[in-house]
Amino acid sequence: MKYPSLVNLLALVALQTNQVTSLAVPRLPTLKSRSLLPPFSLPQNDLLDLTRALDITTKQAGYLYGPPVAGGPYFPTGVLGLAKVAADQALIQLDEAPILVAAAADTTDSTVSAPQYNGLQTLDDYTLLYDGHWKATLPSGPVPGMLTNYTQDLLFSMERLSFSPYQVKRLNPSSDTLQFNVDDNITTQITGMTLQQLFEDGRLFYADYRDQKDLTPTDRYSAACDAFFYIDQTSGEFLPLAIRTNVGSNLIYTPKDDPADWLLAKIMYNVNDFWFAQWNHLASTHEVVQIAYLAAIRTLSDNHPVLALLNRIMYEVYAIQPLAELLLFLPGAAVDQVFAYTGTSAQDYTTNLYENGGSGRFQANYFTAELESRGLINSNFGPALKNFPFYEDASTIYNAIHAFMTSFVNSYYSKDSDITADNEMQAWVKESQGPAKAIDFPSITTRSALIDALTHMAHLASTSHHTVNTNELLSASSTLPFHPPSLYQPPPSSKGSTNVVDFLPPLDKVEEQFSVAAIFVRPFFVGTNRTLMHMFDDPSMLSRMNSATQSAASTFYSSMQAFSQQVAARTFDQNGLSQGMPFVWKALDPNVAPFSITS
Repeated sequence: MKYPSLVNLLALVALQTNQVTSLAVPRLPTLKSRSLLPPFSLPQNDLLDLTRALDITTKQAGYLYGPPVAGGPYFPTGVLGLAKVAADQALIQLDEAPILVAAAADTTDSTVSAPQYNGLQTLDDYTLLYDGHWKATLPSGPVPGMLTNYTQDLLFSMERLSFSPYQVKRLNPSSDTLQFNVDDNITTQITGMTLQQLFEDGRLFYADYRDQKDLTPTDRYSAACDAFFYIDQTSGEFLPLAIRTNVGSNLIYTPKDDPADWLLAKIMYNVNDFWFAQWNHLASTHEVVQIAYLAAIRTLSDNHPVLALLNRIMYEVYAIQPLAELLLFLPGAAVDQVFAYTGTSAQDYTTNLYENGGSGRFQANYFTAELESRGLINSNFGPALKNFPFYEDASTIYNAIHAFMTSFVNSYYSKDSDITADNEMQAWVKESQGPAKAIDFPSITTRSALIDALTHMAHLASTSHHTVNTNELLSASSTLPFHPPSLYQPPPSSKGSTNVVDFLPPLDKVEEQFSVAAIFVRPFFVGTNRTLMHMFDDPSMLSRMNSATQSAASTFYSSMQAFSQQVAARTFDQNGLSQGMPFVWKALDPNVAPFSITS
């Protein structure tokens, strides 16, 4: 059976796209007649109670729980549900049209420019891929430092604390065990301490990708790495200690190995990390918010202020799963073309993370609670991380979102008993915990519980998502030569004769890798009303909100504008570092990252 090529799949999406007149693709305001609608209100304060009930009854008949699309939880079906999915798809096709044009232009330019890359015979040749190329989809190029400092151990380790922060955890000497051993002489040479001493001192961290070992492979290769990281007792830096492959000869690599061997070990880890990061993000952001939102649509009146807010931050949410199914998971599609494992494996891996791997949990994955559970912040053992760029940036945005939600909720609910008196709110909770089967959805009986739940949904749709996907994907986590999605030779059975280039993709696979990543970037959003600083800046929504919410939206915008200026001004310090890293990370710039989960 001949499967459709990746190029044909991209063309299919392009053919389905409506005519686009602007590359900025701004989110158009609703018609002015919308302002004639009544203000949003709670059911206990609405005189048109029968109208609200009819609205909800109509939606419950029209929005049904259908089978999963691209894995995960239920997906909307029914007359209204299918119409909503189609509307979201039409919107995202407008966003994708200029990206597809840009990616096609960049791919053509790359192919024509092939002689400039010297046949990709050396690691330096791979950096030439970006020398005047891929400018349409990646106007600013890879993040500064990524192409020049990728051999540094600090860059490798700090990637775990910036654009891929969802796997590594601090080992607790009172409850965890060491999964493999590293020779004490080697460990002492590297760290000044034995492995056991690092463990007992709360300085040892662990990441585990052994669950990738038995996935169905393509014609490419991967290890199934687990790894130790540590906090250095002298510098306080977070650094790599050892990487184990768990395949073939099950080699254990350390910084004391030959530089080529050690670099390959870090690349093998990155292959596993790339796989986890992308499918975990699908499970932990898209799939979590889409099912909670569907339950909200079925239980909250369109006149409810909470649903109005969710409608804003869930913009295009139901376009993603069909896109993933078509472009990523279909046999012969993107995953089959560039990853080490099949598209079917990717979908199953995502679903398992959602259902069994903890990624689908709602409350347990609240921002600070999840980081605390892995010992990355507020740990009661071991030294604190010297730098944690993801937390530094995401917490600034998270706190601003939380402040907005606090003003919003408190302005509509003057006391906790107003929450329990809101029959639509309680119906949302019952629906989420019952028919929707949302995992770990909270009981919302207090104002603080609602504030936390809404903040979490906004966080998942923005800061959590855009850390590992959207623009970051092409500018950082898939840059070559350090971040291939698969190996092109089996992991070595011994050390000492490694040519790293032998494991890297040829030009045609490079172009496929970049084209896939380009589907999810949004460079044309920069500086428009589609960015994160405009999350609550929706005139049609705010015109029906109360004055306290309007004021809170203005405060949020101003704070994000100031934070954007701070992020945009980042550069290297006198030590060649930014936020303690040898690369400059700006993925969460509120004037660059989208306000919604658009990719």
